[in-house]
Amino acid sequence: MQRTISFTLNGLPAMVTTDDERMLLWVLRSDLGLTGAKFGCGASLCGSCTVVVDDEAVRSCSTAVKDIAGKRVLTIEGLGRLGRLHPIQEAFSKHHAFQCGFCTPGMILNAYALLRKNPRPTPAQVIQAMDDNLCRCGSHVRIVEAIQEAAGALRGGVR
Repeated sequence: MQRTISFTLNGLPAMVTTDDERMLLWVLRSDLGLTGAKFGCGASLCGSCTVVVDDEAVRSCSTAVKDIAGKRVLTIEGLGRLGRLHPIQEAFSKHHAFQCGFCTPGMILNAYALLRKNPRPTPAQVIQAMDDNLCRCGSHVRIVEAIQEAAGALRGGVR
């Protein structure tokens, strides 16, 4: 059913009129031009479509747009501030925690949600939290290192 859905997107009010069963991924990419979230598997298994909704990492490929009505949605495009990278993004860059970059936005946003809940995760907790975000390039060790460094830089809390 066509419906107007209002929500906050990257800190700003947003509104779309679309089929309310349409997946958030396609609304973000096709309707709103935000291409950071990627289509990987379409079944919530790879994490390349991860965005943050009300501080929880969610798979936008399987989240109906009606489910985000009135909520806060954060995409990779909204993570940095005033033209500066977020400390998690800086740590990923410093540690070369990516190769092809396809999974990187989902990895970073999953890490962001993790650090919002647990600002001082152990390496084992990082690995467990990131387990469902797949990287075919094999950057996993560098990803864990980047998240650990970001956690140290964000000791005052994730913004």
